[in-house]
Amino acid sequence: MGRPEGVRARAVALGIFATLALFSAIPGASMSDPNAPERPPAPGSSQPHRRLKRGWIWKQLFVPEEDPTPQVIGQLKSDSDRGESSIRYILSGEGAGDVFQIDEYTGEIRTLGKLDREEKAFYVLQAQAINRRTNQPEEPESEFIIKVQDINDNVPQFQNEPYVSSIPEMCPTGTTVARVTATDADDPMFGNNAKLIYSILQGEPYFSVEPKTGIIVTSWPNMDREARDQYLVVVQVKDMLGLSGGYSSSTTVTVTLTDVNDNGPTFQHHLYAFAVPENAAVGTTVGRIMAQDGDIGINAKMTYSLEDDLEASATFIIRTDPVTQEGVVLLAKPLDFETKRRFVMAAEAANDHADTRFLPLDEFRDRTTLKIVVEDVDEPPVFLSPLYEWKVPENAAVGTAVGSVTAEDGDAFNNPVRYSIARRSDATRAFKIDPNNGTVTTAKVLDREAAGWHNLTVEAKETAQGRLSSSAALFIKVLDVNDNVPRLATDYQPYICEGTQPGELVQLISAVDPDEPAEGHHFYFSMVPGRHINPNFTLRDNQGYAQKCISFTRAIRDGTCPPPHTPHCYRYTLA
Repeated sequence: MGRPEGVRARAVALGIFATLALFSAIPGASMSDPNAPERPPAPGSSQPHRRLKRGWIWKQLFVPEEDPTPQVIGQLKSDSDRGESSIRYILSGEGAGDVFQIDEYTGEIRTLGKLDREEKAFYVLQAQAINRRTNQPEEPESEFIIKVQDINDNVPQFQNEPYVSSIPEMCPTGTTVARVTATDADDPMFGNNAKLIYSILQGEPYFSVEPKTGIIVTSWPNMDREARDQYLVVVQVKDMLGLSGGYSSSTTVTVTLTDVNDNGPTFQHHLYAFAVPENAAVGTTVGRIMAQDGDIGINAKMTYSLEDDLEASATFIIRTDPVTQEGVVLLAKPLDFETKRRFVMAAEAANDHADTRFLPLDEFRDRTTLKIVVEDVDEPPVFLSPLYEWKVPENAAVGTAVGSVTAEDGDAFNNPVRYSIARRSDATRAFKIDPNNGTVTTAKVLDREAAGWHNLTVEAKETAQGRLSSSAALFIKVLDVNDNVPRLATDYQPYICEGTQPGELVQLISAVDPDEPAEGHHFYFSMVPGRHINPNFTLRDNQGYAQKCISFTRAIRDGTCPPPHTPHCYRYTLA
């Protein structure tokens, strides 16, 4: 990884300082051995004998990271080393031989390659000084540390990317949007290498960031989602407290504005005109209207309503389409062009969830005008009555008028109408109708006893345009006239046996009449005058009842026509 020149220069300076400190500390630094034997004075010396202190002359060492050049970073020296190469220095521990190397004669410690503090921040090593002649340690083994000194060689890295946040539109200035976090692998305890500062590269003046914490807040009032619903905020982080020569990186925070109900419905037109044919079925969709609302979701939901026309006919209703939020105008009652040709009414759209924090209540509704024109449709003639019921006596002369039917063409053209009788309903051709005025007359002599009712179908058809037709039911009752004579119900042939006593019942007789008087039949029975009456029998009238009785009045002594299977019995015929 590259290194800024200023940082590299500081690292080199630190390395030199560590080496110089090492050398400058050598004369005054020693690690004594209290158990070492006293060394005799040199020959010719006038100094008294005294115990000599032996020890290491060194201190903690530092080496800058990322320097590939092998270099001396310090020197270990025993106070017993007089420069005669009599001491052999040995280095062991972490990195000995592959990272660090010691000159066995001078005790100089040098690096063998570049070091990376982020991989290993320090090394613990052991040093020994061995007498070459005796191969014995001059000093006890001692431990020391080589610390890798940090340089600014790492770029700050954002954590937990990508950053996505949402805030409500129209939120106040200072609303917290998100917090971005970056880390730097450099040593936070050494200089400013890992001290980070945040700033906005893109997103001002709508957003700002707190330099030390990375908290992004809004800095623009009344941000409107309907004008812009998403912002890409680019945040930069720099180490070295933002000073020149440091490293930097950036991240993008996607900020979405969520909707609030800050818009009311608005119709795009003051008048909506529709046309509907007069024969449209109830429930037919007449048209759709739409009030625009810049909001979305629940904030855009609205309900439509109609104010009836001046006649308050409630001919139309309106429903809200839950998917498109359109107002659907529906036919609620049948139409008639000839009765009413135009409807004018007011339509209103109102938000379901008004929020008075953003708008007054009356701004969450809007009104428009609907004009609905009824179109004329060529309709068939209409009879004044769907059915007719008449009466006619059965003895009515041919050509007698029974009644009249009337059908009218309600269309604007008022086409002439012609009448006729459906022949399938009058197979006997007993009636006829005037095609122009609808008068029904008898065409034959009627007989109630043959047909008491005639059920006819009368048709009315336009003479022009679509030649549409309609029909009506016609029921004609034939009234009874006393035009039939009564007759015996059957051919009576009673018989009596010899020895029948006087006064005994011989036969009950009855009569029938095809006529149907209003008060029922009343028959009167009697012997036919002027004809030979057998004095042996009498007829008793039951005063209007159908059955009469014939009784025997005297003993029958003989007869001329005895019953074929009854000896001594006689048969009589009633005529």
